[in-house]
Amino acid sequence: MQNCSGLFHNNNYANRVPQTPNDKRTLSALPSPRARVIAFAGVLLAGAAGAAIGYSIIDLQCAGECSVGTGIGLLFGAMIGALGMSVVSVLVLRAVGEWRELADN
Repeated sequence: MQNCSGLFHNNNYANRVPQTPNDKRTLSALPSPRARVIAFAGVLLAGAAGAAIGYSIIDLQCAGECSVGTGIGLLFGAMIGALGMSVVSVLVLRAVGEWRELADN
């Protein structure tokens, strides 16, 4: 059997990139923690608003006992609102990252 210990010896991907002492911050694709918290709060707020809208739509259309229907409306409204806002937040966070990259250059 062939010895494979030297197989990855010259692999450039395994070598660590040296950090220069003049770097003030490391490069990262993550947005700032404040931006992520604001985006998360926006998703929660949109989910709550969607839940209220879904509940209200079913409650206005239903007569009598409608607890299952209003619960389903609440659930689907919350999901649609939160998913829509999460798409918007991802797009905004990516745009902010690109603006920051252009400002750094």
